[in-house]
Amino acid sequence: MNFFRGVMGGQAAGPQPTGAETIQKLCDRVASSTLLEDRRDAVRALKSLSKKYRMEVGTQAMDHLINILQTDRSDSEILGYALDTLYNIICNDEEEEQDETSQKQADDLGAKFTEAFIQDFEHITLLLTMLEEFDFHVRWPAVKLLTALLRNQCVQLQSIILVSPMGVSRLMDLLADSREVIRNDGLLLLQQLTKGNAAIQKIVAFENAFERLLDIITEEGSSDGGIVVEDCLLLLRNLLKNNSSNQNFFKEGSFIQRMRPWFEVGDDNSGWSAQKVTNLHLMLQLVRVMVSPVNSPGATASCQKSMYQCGLLQQLCTILMATGVPADILTETINTVSEVIRGSQVNQDYFASVNAPSNPPRPAIVVLLMSMVNERQPFVLRCAVLYCFQCFLYKNQKGQGEIVATLLPSTIDANSISAGQLLCGGLFSADSLSNWCASVALAHALQDNLTQKEQLLRVQLATSLGKPPVSLLQQCTNILSQGSRVQTRVGLLMLLCTWINNCPIAVTHFLHNQENVPFLTAQISENLGEDERLVQGLCALLLGICIYYNDNSLENYTKEKLKQLIEKRIGKENFVEKLGFVTKHELYSRAAQKPQPVFPSPDQMLFDHEFTKLVKELEGVITKAVHKSSEDEKKEEEVKKTLEQHDNIVTQYKELIREQDSKIQELKEQVSSMTTQTEQMQTAMGQQLSQIQQHKDQYNLLKLKLGKENPSHANNTLGDGAHFNGMQTEEVAQLREEMEELRSQHTLLQTQLSEKDAIINALRSEGSQPTEGATVGSDNTELLKELELLRSQVQSQAAEISQLKTKNEGLLRGAETESSGDSPSGDTSADAAKVAELESRLAAQSSETERLKEEVRGLTEGRAQLEQQAASATSSAAILQTETAKLEADVLESKKEQDDLLMLLADQDQKIHNLRQRLKGLGEMVDDEDELDTREQADEDDEDEDLED
Repeated sequence: MNFFRGVMGGQAAGPQPTGAETIQKLCDRVASSTLLEDRRDAVRALKSLSKKYRMEVGTQAMDHLINILQTDRSDSEILGYALDTLYNIICNDEEEEQDETSQKQADDLGAKFTEAFIQDFEHITLLLTMLEEFDFHVRWPAVKLLTALLRNQCVQLQSIILVSPMGVSRLMDLLADSREVIRNDGLLLLQQLTKGNAAIQKIVAFENAFERLLDIITEEGSSDGGIVVEDCLLLLRNLLKNNSSNQNFFKEGSFIQRMRPWFEVGDDNSGWSAQKVTNLHLMLQLVRVMVSPVNSPGATASCQKSMYQCGLLQQLCTILMATGVPADILTETINTVSEVIRGSQVNQDYFASVNAPSNPPRPAIVVLLMSMVNERQPFVLRCAVLYCFQCFLYKNQKGQGEIVATLLPSTIDANSISAGQLLCGGLFSADSLSNWCASVALAHALQDNLTQKEQLLRVQLATSLGKPPVSLLQQCTNILSQGSRVQTRVGLLMLLCTWINNCPIAVTHFLHNQENVPFLTAQISENLGEDERLVQGLCALLLGICIYYNDNSLENYTKEKLKQLIEKRIGKENFVEKLGFVTKHELYSRAAQKPQPVFPSPDQMLFDHEFTKLVKELEGVITKAVHKSSEDEKKEEEVKKTLEQHDNIVTQYKELIREQDSKIQELKEQVSSMTTQTEQMQTAMGQQLSQIQQHKDQYNLLKLKLGKENPSHANNTLGDGAHFNGMQTEEVAQLREEMEELRSQHTLLQTQLSEKDAIINALRSEGSQPTEGATVGSDNTELLKELELLRSQVQSQAAEISQLKTKNEGLLRGAETESSGDSPSGDTSADAAKVAELESRLAAQSSETERLKEEVRGLTEGRAQLEQQAASATSSAAILQTETAKLEADVLESKKEQDDLLMLLADQDQKIHNLRQRLKGLGEMVDDEDELDTREQADEDDEDEDLED
């Protein structure tokens, strides 16, 4: 231990060892000591020297420290010292004040040690396992070391962690740590890990990162939170930016709705701390990431819809119109609202309805335009307002019409300021930036909208008292010819090009002014400086549009005369060269990259994004139009007319084929529906037939039972008649027994009658459904026979009972004459009462039999109805067969017509091919025939598949 006292304690006598010698001795001690305490003290000493002697410790002790991590896993203290030492030699300490050279050397040293550490992938795996240790002195240094490694060698370390089993999951567990220090450093680690790696971003997102981060933001106070909220927002931005999969997952998980409370800013906006401004700025950037124009249109539209439905757009508009909001937050809010409404008709309509809290209330668009044309406003704010106005009009013809309507004479309100008045004021202002912004804004009100281009021709401006008003088009050309600043002229030329593009009426109005064409030719033919060459190129573009969209309505400025003028005054090659200079300009390339106007300074604000698309579209066609001769144009027009005629014929035939296909499809659907109905009817008839067969079987069983019981009734009746004449007083008892037997038989017959009644009721319920009429009729006939048999049996019983009654009367008379005893007379009275009871029951049976006859008549009528239904079903089947045959004939006829059409199309293709060959022979540029054949063949294949279906 004396050695450690020499290192860690005071000065010892004798020569002092150098730092490298001390570190070497400590490394030897770490490698050779068998006691854990000695190794721990040595590593602690290395940690204390690692910042001052970073180079020496990193060079000599790194392998020993890694070995400590592998072997001494049981001691958390020595692991913490080793991890801290490795962190000190790898991390580039940015807090210390160092000159540029020293800082660069330190960065190089950290990169060198990082590369040496990650040469073996097992070292990173070892660090990831350290993260599973709950001990604070192990887990926290491991997090810091991994973060430092990612800062120095991000790409290599990302690839190692990506292939490591459960590597990302272990890092995600840091967000759930209850110790805020580890959780916050875990956020920094995940920020470094997710930079520029889409695969890791997806894994982190599906590890429930969105839920955890949003929970942390809410716990920390949202926009009023501290640096932790900022770290969470930076990590969310890494996960969502340029990652369509994570954006879709964020939207589908309903996390957009959880962003709305972030922007609930109170009425008192006086206290905005720097951290709150930073947090809200990042929150606005997250919203913009979800609706960025570089995203796919479908995903952007879906997010825009969600933001409107959850009230996020409304909350942003509230901030937009609030007072006391810092300028940078207001600017970013305007940009955010711009992209939330861009291309979404519902959101654009809502934004048009927003009013500023002023007296009287003014539309938000008017208030924003007032800031745009106000030269005292910050430049970035004016750019943001212009972008907002462009997004409001993007694919919004309704909004374009509303803006242009504010310029028309019939809708101008002298008592209020309108958007049109502000744009005109900015257009003719002395500030060149206002001129440019107003020109671009007005050009967006005309973008791809022929109706509004024609409407804007009606706008008249009063220049001064006593002078007649001039049109807006003429006033723009007048300002252009006055030689104002380059920025103003570029803005006006962009407006004029957008205005007359694809609008022959506007071209005619422009050419009607005799001074416009000479001014353009003079501008193009001059040899001027760099900035003026851009103006020359735009003038050439404007003149080229006048040629390409010229309807030859003005005799002095037809297409041919304008081309002759170019050839004499400018020269075709010079004209094309000046036109091509526009696309070669540096600022043109910068503006073409993204829709948002972002410029480092007002002087570089020359091109608009949508205008760059227009130039790219028109440059080629204008060049061809200038080089074409009159004969070529005539031939081309003839060819175009011929092609249009052929196209019209082909279109007509295609429409005819589509109509026939639709009719065939409808007929097929009808046949399939009728076939289904027929099958259902057949199934129902089969079920009813089976039920009828079951009833027939039950009737047959009942017949057999009745046939066995009838002979016994006949024998009993004959026996009674044979012994009647010799009957004595003692035979009364026998007569009683026979009456009891007849009573029991009568009860049995009543039971059978009730069973028959139940069966008849069942048949009646079944007879209300469609069945086979012939089968039901036969069953009813059998039922009638059975009922007649039952009636005969009842009548025979009645006869027997009448005979018994006669016997009883004879016995009574005999008893009265021979004896006055009580017993026979009492028995005879009882028998007479029983006979009366039997007679009443017989009368009841007779009435029941009549009821059964009525029910049989009802069943007979039901049979007739069923026969009619069966006949109608047979006729429906015959009609279906007839319609099927007719449909098959129609299909054959359609196939024949299709073959004729295909023959005609083949002839037309041959004619088109010949015409294309003639065009090629004349030196015209014609689309590749193979590509056209491929597209036509694809169309024909689709049509053939539809016909086969």
